[in-house]
Amino acid sequence: MDKRGAQPSTSTNPSGRGLKAPAMPPQPSSTTTGQAKRERERERRPSMFEKESYAQILRDRLRDSIHDVLYVEPPFDESIADIGKDQWKTMGKVKYANTYRMAPYRKFQAQTVQKKVQQILTDKLEKVKYDEETFSSLSLELADRILVAVKEFGFSRYKFIIKIILIQKTGQSINVSSRWIWDVAWDTWLEAKHETETYIALALVYALYCE
Repeated sequence: MDKRGAQPSTSTNPSGRGLKAPAMPPQPSSTTTGQAKRERERERRPSMFEKESYAQILRDRLRDSIHDVLYVEPPFDESIADIGKDQWKTMGKVKYANTYRMAPYRKFQAQTVQKKVQQILTDKLEKVKYDEETFSSLSLELADRILVAVKEFGFSRYKFIIKIILIQKTGQSINVSSRWIWDVAWDTWLEAKHETETYIALALVYALYCE
């Protein structure tokens, strides 16, 4: 051995010829790996990011959403340029922010509303005869008209439940009851009744204060 230092050893075969170490496979560079990853992400990108389908998907999601929104700012994109701001606002329902108030600004006035409900019930059913086929749709029409009329009074943060009962007279006795869990200080209800020779119509309106 040389005194100045050990020389690198080389393996030999029986023939006396030197053998080189096997070459290592080339490792992929970080640049190549990043490009491949970005390509895979682009391939997996959902269709909602495509311009041609973005507007329709957005319409469907806002229309069918169970979440209430106060306002959605329309993005400035050519794909949804046909959606006007007025239409955009009406796509979602209005949700009010919490005020942390335990009482309404204006309490529901049952006596005032009852007069309006009674007028609607009487005017609509004054000349109507009992008919099983038409009364099912008539009850829905009455409920919608009464709900619109009650909302016009403008009792803020009140939710209303309208119940219409149409009962044919056949000599039977009738007992209608309801049971609710509510705040007796602010929640209330009212009824209106219209009676003819062949049927009895009841309209029940429940007013619930909701924060």
